[in-house]
Amino acid sequence: MLAETICSAASAAGLGIAAVTAYRKRFLAATRIAAYSLVPIGLVLTGVVEWVSGIAFKPSVWIGFGVLGLAWLLFMTTRAVERRSGTTRAERRAARAAERNEAVAPGASAPSLGAGSHARPAAAAAPKPKKKQEAAAPGDDFSDIEAILKKHGI
Repeated sequence: MLAETICSAASAAGLGIAAVTAYRKRFLAATRIAAYSLVPIGLVLTGVVEWVSGIAFKPSVWIGFGVLGLAWLLFMTTRAVERRSGTTRAERRAARAAERNEAVAPGASAPSLGAGSHARPAAAAAPKPKKKQEAAAPGDDFSDIEAILKKHGI
């Protein structure tokens, strides 16, 4: 009964403030204030206020909120531990997928662009000798880039 009286008084006060605002020729603001002030009386008339006040004073409801809080705390704790270890379910799934479908051949220096099911040519699968690359002069570092630019006409 007390909650209904408080809500009714709040609605009446809000409608009074809306009337004063409308008197000052601020009709848009007055309409908005009137809309907000009608919400508490609408909640009283629909029975929501009585339902909420009935819930608020039952110990079983507070125990239920405590259990929900404990469940949330346990869930967030496990998430924090999982993030700290760096092994989320998505990361493990991505690691397994990467192992199954390797984008780069073991001896290749660049990812293969073709379909994974086709056989690779023997020349592409053979690893290049490292001695030639190590023995290259500093001026030859750009020979690959020059070849690519010439190939594209640049």
